[in-house]
Amino acid sequence: MLSYFKDIQFAEKHWFWLLLIIPIMLLWYLLKLKKQQGEFNFSSFQLIKSISSTKKAKLRHILFLLRLFSITLIILAIARPQSRSSWKDNKKEGIDIVLTMDVSLSMLAKDFKPNRFEVAKDVMLDFIDSRPNDRIGMVLFGGEAFTQCPLTTDHKVLKNMFPQIKAGSLDNGTAIGLGLATAVSRIKDSKAKSKVIVLISDGKSNAGEVSPLTAGELAKTYGLRVYCIGIGSKGKALQPVGMYAPGEYEYDYVDVDIDEDVMKEISNQTGGKYFRATDKVSLQETYGEIDKMEKTIISEKSFTNKSEHFLPLVIAAAILLFVEFILKFTLFKNVP
Repeated sequence: MLSYFKDIQFAEKHWFWLLLIIPIMLLWYLLKLKKQQGEFNFSSFQLIKSISSTKKAKLRHILFLLRLFSITLIILAIARPQSRSSWKDNKKEGIDIVLTMDVSLSMLAKDFKPNRFEVAKDVMLDFIDSRPNDRIGMVLFGGEAFTQCPLTTDHKVLKNMFPQIKAGSLDNGTAIGLGLATAVSRIKDSKAKSKVIVLISDGKSNAGEVSPLTAGELAKTYGLRVYCIGIGSKGKALQPVGMYAPGEYEYDYVDVDIDEDVMKEISNQTGGKYFRATDKVSLQETYGEIDKMEKTIISEKSFTNKSEHFLPLVIAAAILLFVEFILKFTLFKNVP
């Protein structure tokens, strides 16, 4: 019972005045017992020597104690016991990561099943699940770049955004430099010791105001590691070449042409690594590399609201009253 009240405070302490009823009831009970005792005159104590009170008679006071405890619990419940509101510092080890994904129409190529885009999203979801202590953000790019989600430890919010991500949702083209520069702007002010950008693309940079190598130099300036992943099989791949209607595309076999030399240079100059992903296993290799990086401490503050705790007291009081009622009309029914 004492441990229950360890972190509890009472919102309406003035109800504690009702606890004065307890000693009054106790005094009343003792006076009542005294009045019930009668006087008899006997010529000798030998007549009552063998007479002793039964165990039931001795235990009958339990009924009164049950009543006192139940009333005490009810008064405590009325005083509204609450847990204290508090700020708590949570420290987690992790790194800051910005996932940067190409969402151009070529990502719908069918050399991956069902296509590159869906595989890339699935692997990203697995990656997010494998990094519970990291702050993760997301940048999308096609012919332009867009921040889908800033750095956050609320991975549920980030993952809930994935169904909204569509290939071809941004302007036509592949602006690798602009996508990387946008990711840099989102992570450059981070206080984390380890800051990482994972960039996924399946083509050559042909759009945007920032060249990929310039964006790579920018990442290097801010001490960011960039892991570039080129998605696509070798040779030709069936990919969209025209549109019949919104969401309906004409497909043809097109040469897979990835900006590997540029992405390798970006990764090398920033201390990252380039991967060529022809399947999910290739993407998994990035995890091992990032896991080897130095961890940092992310400090978060969480606020705990007050919550009411009167219900257990009310339930306990009801149980005691019920037990008293049962004992009174069963075990102690014939006890005065």
